[in-house]
Amino acid sequence: MAWAARIGTFVPRMLVLFLAVAVLAVAMAGAFHAPAMAQEQQSRGWSLRDLLFPRRSERIEPPLDIQKPRPRPKAKKPRAPRPPAEPEIPIAEKAPDARVVLVVGDFMAAGLAEGLDTAFAENTGVRIVVRSNGSSGFVRDDFYNWPEQIKSLIETEKPAAVVVMLGSNDRQPMKVGDVREQPRSETWTKEYERRTEAFGKAIATAKVPFLWVGMPAFRVSKMTSDMLAFNDIYRQAAESHGGEFVDIWDGFVDENGAFVTSGPDINGQPVRLRSDDGINMSKAGKRKLAFYTEKPLMKVLGLAAPGSVAPTAAPAGAPVEAPAPAAAPIVIDRTAPMLLSDPALDGGTELLGAGPPAKANPGLPGEKLVVEGKAPVASPGRADDFAWPPKTNPAAAAARAGTTTAITP
Repeated sequence: MAWAARIGTFVPRMLVLFLAVAVLAVAMAGAFHAPAMAQEQQSRGWSLRDLLFPRRSERIEPPLDIQKPRPRPKAKKPRAPRPPAEPEIPIAEKAPDARVVLVVGDFMAAGLAEGLDTAFAENTGVRIVVRSNGSSGFVRDDFYNWPEQIKSLIETEKPAAVVVMLGSNDRQPMKVGDVREQPRSETWTKEYERRTEAFGKAIATAKVPFLWVGMPAFRVSKMTSDMLAFNDIYRQAAESHGGEFVDIWDGFVDENGAFVTSGPDINGQPVRLRSDDGINMSKAGKRKLAFYTEKPLMKVLGLAAPGSVAPTAAPAGAPVEAPAPAAAPIVIDRTAPMLLSDPALDGGTELLGAGPPAKANPGLPGEKLVVEGKAPVASPGRADDFAWPPKTNPAAAAARAGTTTAITP
């Protein structure tokens, strides 16, 4: 017990002694540096807090040669200037007896009607009336039955022409009887063809000329291939009932037949034709749709030019002008190409100036060599004379005999 009591009193004493030594050391250091610190504090206004926690500006920075370079903020790239927006073309007030063009279909037909409004904005004799249903198609006839609806629309609007653009929503299963058939299966395709035929027949029964505008390419390749198959069905349905199919495919693909977001507009200038989803049309794309439809539509309406007014009937009793005589047809002679060496052109069998071939003389050395294979006898002294001893030419020998040579002593 005495030993424990001594230990208990020894430890506090040691702690007190250690603290006293520490305080003495701090006091001596403060006394040694007091004049300099006081002077510095007086000149700079330091306090104890400043000594313990120096401000950022008073911290010692490393030399510049070992400092890490701070990344500079990246300069923003200047945006390309946007092309100026095309001025809106005001739509002229239509005449009371203006011809009505009825545009029907899905959301693509609504964009086509917008483009046709611009195309015929200055034509007071043509009014564009759109009766589209954005989510409709031939598959969901329970939602919107186009073969039935087109009859009432024609009776209500009494159009001079109907423009159809329909089918972009039809890539979905179709209920045939009690079975849901998958898109483009054999049964699905037969039923789809039947419904498009019924739609074309309904327009033909109303005795209204119509144009069926085909589908364009889309960003999704599977959707693009389906649209190609649908266009074949639409073409057959239109042409079998007296309509005209308008093919717009080449206007929205590149030279390889692939989907493009941007391309030439109706003036050949590069513009954005499609929206970011790869489905909808931009304003320029809608105008391009109308550009393909405009010419056949004017033909149906009997217009000569985009800005002309639809002809109206002459009032009763007005003098009727005689129609201008039709211009004489230009006859083009399309002669089939011929060969200059063809002797049958003049009914003969030989070319002009031809004569019988010359008969060869079998006694000539050349003929004997070609026909009989016998070479002519070589003349004495010629290069091909291989006789031994060499033969002498009599004429050459006589010439040598008559020649004398002078010998000088």
